[in-house]
Amino acid sequence: MQKYFEFEKLGTNYRREIIGGFTTFLAMAYILVVNPLTLSLAAVTDFPDALRMDQGAVFVATALASAIGSIIMGLIGKYPLALAPGMGLNAFFAFTVVLGSGIPWQHALGAVLISGVFFFLLTLTGLREKIINAIPIDLKYAVGAGIGLFITFVGLQSAQIIVNNDATLVGLGDLTAGPPLLAIFGIVVTVIMMTRGIKGAVFYGMILTVIVGMIFGEIKVPHQVVGHVPSIEPTFGAAFSAFGDSSFYTTAMLGIILTFLFVDFFDNAGTLVAVAGQAGLMKDGKLPRAGRALISDSIASSVGAILGTSTTTSFIESSAGVASGARTGFASLVTAGLFILSLFFFPLLSVITAPVTAPALIIVGVLMVSSLGKIDWKRFEIAVPAFLTMIAMPLTYSIATGIAMGFIFYPITMIVKGRTKEIHPIMYFFFVIFVLYFIFLK
Repeated sequence: MQKYFEFEKLGTNYRREIIGGFTTFLAMAYILVVNPLTLSLAAVTDFPDALRMDQGAVFVATALASAIGSIIMGLIGKYPLALAPGMGLNAFFAFTVVLGSGIPWQHALGAVLISGVFFFLLTLTGLREKIINAIPIDLKYAVGAGIGLFITFVGLQSAQIIVNNDATLVGLGDLTAGPPLLAIFGIVVTVIMMTRGIKGAVFYGMILTVIVGMIFGEIKVPHQVVGHVPSIEPTFGAAFSAFGDSSFYTTAMLGIILTFLFVDFFDNAGTLVAVAGQAGLMKDGKLPRAGRALISDSIASSVGAILGTSTTTSFIESSAGVASGARTGFASLVTAGLFILSLFFFPLLSVITAPVTAPALIIVGVLMVSSLGKIDWKRFEIAVPAFLTMIAMPLTYSIATGIAMGFIFYPITMIVKGRTKEIHPIMYFFFVIFVLYFIFLK
């Protein structure tokens, strides 16, 4: 095992890898709670139960997809990088595709599966790198920031800090009520721990919020901690049922598939570069075994869709494990083992309510919006598409719409500015695709 993962070459040992893997798990364990609540639209009270995903099944799918993805990354990619259903993509899946567009969750899973297969094929052919390189870096940053704003808005809304207002569309909620107060407490304690550099701050913040919620009667005390593993039957293989329905084959669904594919592109690539660089694994500015890492991500995404969850991708929280000493894929195996053990703690899910998960959404949003500082705002032809990409996501409640608006305006502003030589031909393809997306969007 030590020889396979090159412990001696990378200056690591079992102790450092185990601690690193455990730290990564603590930093991203919130996904076990947030993902089932997000995909089941638990915060939406007027949504028919018959159209919701089963929370127990999604919990199992989340844990298994995270474990399988991390194992594949550890054994094949050999990077200290853990995978799980991505934040932002799960919100897009639930709030934009299912709730906003009225598309069955089975169809949404089918779209995730197709995007995963495309991701795999593009990686094998080398087209993936060409597509990523064709998209301007400023738009890449804008997409990340926009998703951060969208996630933050979802968190504030689910905690009832931001509510509907007939006069102004949105307004401030009753901050003296229980749910907003509990969420505010969670935000404050999480921010304090994050500022102090405490590893796993998001996870610990959720635990403290749950305890305070139970003390003040906002959260019911669970009757048991360990229980039977819920059935995955309600979601397992449901993605395949979409392919037999003619309503699945629409232009709108094509836009959804492209969005899943596009966001996973940059989420994975950005995280891989960031974590590998932090761990000192880059060689001459390049990533060794980059192809294996990308293939691992695409396989994990497809497997996750079959199990019953949104796109599985690399987690930036893996950087917490690297900071604790992880340098090899063995740390990812440790994280995977902990995800498998978590299957037996489903009863605890009942104590995790919307006000508890809201701080996690908001904090992740803060981290993602940091990319705003890297955009060249001084160039108007860049600022316009970047700003529209970013601002349209929370305002239209759609990540896809934000991406579409930015990709449409980019060629326009660049052509008018006389910078046509800087526009990659692939960007014209995206222009046509997203124009059609708006024309045929219902």
